[in-house]
Amino acid sequence: MAERRWYPTDLSDAEWELIAPLIPDPKPGGRPPAHERREIVNALAYWIRAGCAWRLLPHDLPPWQTVYHYWRLWRIAGRWEQILARLRERDRTSGGRDPTPGAGVLDSQSVRATDRGGLHGYDGAKKVNGVKRHLLVDTLGTVLVACVSPASVDDRLAAMVVLSQARDAFVRLRHVWADQGYRGREFCNWAEDAVDVDVQIVSRRDGGFRHTWAPVGAPPRQVPMFAVVPRRWVVERTFAWLGKYRRLSKDYEYLTATSENAIYLAMSMILLRRLTGTPA
Repeated sequence: MAERRWYPTDLSDAEWELIAPLIPDPKPGGRPPAHERREIVNALAYWIRAGCAWRLLPHDLPPWQTVYHYWRLWRIAGRWEQILARLRERDRTSGGRDPTPGAGVLDSQSVRATDRGGLHGYDGAKKVNGVKRHLLVDTLGTVLVACVSPASVDDRLAAMVVLSQARDAFVRLRHVWADQGYRGREFCNWAEDAVDVDVQIVSRRDGGFRHTWAPVGAPPRQVPMFAVVPRRWVVERTFAWLGKYRRLSKDYEYLTATSENAIYLAMSMILLRRLTGTPA
């Protein structure tokens, strides 16, 4: 069979060398697998970046039923969360940091849902009917914990779930920055008492004003200037990174676990390119 055409999402040799030891080998016995593990991962990389439906995967990649089968098996086994953890540790140690973080940044993003079933709700503040993605990232912006809930869930309630999961996985985590959506002594006291994490609420700063155009004879108008919010920009940048992966542009999934693993897959692809110096 002729060699297929290369897609921009295909893993390079250096990227595959990093991730290959983390991909499960075929089970012993039975007939040999019809498709290489590298091609399965290439198909998943195409799916998450292009945002296509499973049935719309290109015909020169493995059949969509096969790709979905392995995606489902690896999702149930928590494989993508494990892969992200290994890549994240390698990325941190390459920069002279401890493999596990001692501080993080917490935020949520409301995302519109499609007409598929599953849990979803309405976020009255953002006017979004869909789900919320709650992310805890380290100070480099790498995802530590992802939790997806209906958009109607309060940020502080979801943050309790996120911090509880993070406390079990990251024993050094002691400090978290968050925006004003998480303010309130009840939540901050819970974080300190239950998971031994100090939550610092970072308020938006006034960037000042600048003068802009005005009609002749009228006083110049003042418009507010943009100001970078300390620490909070880190997680906002992470949301921007994930936004390049079109499967995450909306929530197309029926299960929240699938949505969470899609985030872990996208972040793993980002780290692979960062570690190998491949352009995003």
